[in-house]
Amino acid sequence: MEPGMGHAGMNGLPKPSVLEDKTLSLLREGYLFLPQRLAQREPPIWRTRLMLRDVVCLAGPEAAELFYAGDTVTRRGAMPGTTLRLLQDKHSVQQLDGTAHRRRKAMFVRMLVDHPTSVDDLLLRFRDAWIRRLPQWEQRGQVRLSEVAETTLTEAALSWAGLPATRHAVMRDARALSGMVANAGRFGPQTALALLRRSRMEKRLRGEITALRAGRRAVREGAPIADIASHRDCDGRELPASVAAVELLNVVRPIVAVARYVTFAGLMLHHKPAWRERFADGSREGLSQFAEEVRRFSPFFPFIGGVLTREAEIYGHRLERGQWLLFDLYGTCHDPRWFSEPQDFRPERDLSWQKDKSRFVPQGGGDATQSHRCPGEKVTVALIAEAVRLMTHEMTFDVPAQNLEVPLATVPTGPASGLLLDNIRRR
Repeated sequence: MEPGMGHAGMNGLPKPSVLEDKTLSLLREGYLFLPQRLAQREPPIWRTRLMLRDVVCLAGPEAAELFYAGDTVTRRGAMPGTTLRLLQDKHSVQQLDGTAHRRRKAMFVRMLVDHPTSVDDLLLRFRDAWIRRLPQWEQRGQVRLSEVAETTLTEAALSWAGLPATRHAVMRDARALSGMVANAGRFGPQTALALLRRSRMEKRLRGEITALRAGRRAVREGAPIADIASHRDCDGRELPASVAAVELLNVVRPIVAVARYVTFAGLMLHHKPAWRERFADGSREGLSQFAEEVRRFSPFFPFIGGVLTREAEIYGHRLERGQWLLFDLYGTCHDPRWFSEPQDFRPERDLSWQKDKSRFVPQGGGDATQSHRCPGEKVTVALIAEAVRLMTHEMTFDVPAQNLEVPLATVPTGPASGLLLDNIRRR
């Protein structure tokens, strides 16, 4: 029997034939591919084929609990090779399970959640880099928010991580890091270029790790590069330099990816000027709620893949070990079964990554310390909130006529124009 196929019927989920493959529909529909099918199903479960592979697609809190509770679902073998290579890579924390995963994950949680000053340090570097760039943006007359957010976040991330943050390094690494995210859901020449740039960056980071371990360079205490270089897995050994470089990328790259949320936050400030006025006096009240609603509302990554490590039951259906699964992140956050009037942008929902671990899942669900949930949500929310404060309190700008359509067939997506800002002035 082919791995992942299970028994025909699977308790009411007919096994699809290869003629039912929906890969072209997925490429054509993007973010709406799963919601258009799961939103009409009660319960939200559907079996089909993608890339000729049998897959069960799921949405909703019960699906989140399956994906993120315990070790029932592994990430190994769950995504295309190019996507894995660009976003996580082999031997990374997301490719581990059980005790090995929890041991490696604890390192990320210490850096990104538990450390008493780490997030504040990153925010300070981001704020300083943004304010330092404001005179340049004034002189240029017009900037593309998506681009300037990427370069600003790259400088902050490199400096915070303990890596060189010269002007040349920032421009070079911003292209590499943003390209990893932009091409993770695509195939073509740009994907090949993104893979090449990633390979070169990994080589540089291996050199940085090796130099640090050999005592040829020094970094401040608590810098992520130092934590990763000194981390020991369950076997008591340091990570190979190649793996340490991958994990360092897995800290830096997601910080730069927050530029997509920053761009959506700018778009919401344009569409909802009352919120822009509310934050203009520097008040921080409501900033986190605004940032969380940006995460719920905005299309980031559409779904996450997993493979069952054991037989499981979901929505009354028994699924066999080895079954490939897709969990609809975007659809779950936009389904009226779990969010009232989900098409409306409403920060007063008072959402929080800390409170709702199975319904509010823009970056996954479950307990970040025990599951495969992203450990960087605290950082993400703080950076979005700080960017909103900077855009409303530290500067003024106009939004000229442009194409603000957000094409949901493109993954990942954003405003078509990248959100042009002009007439920028420091307050």
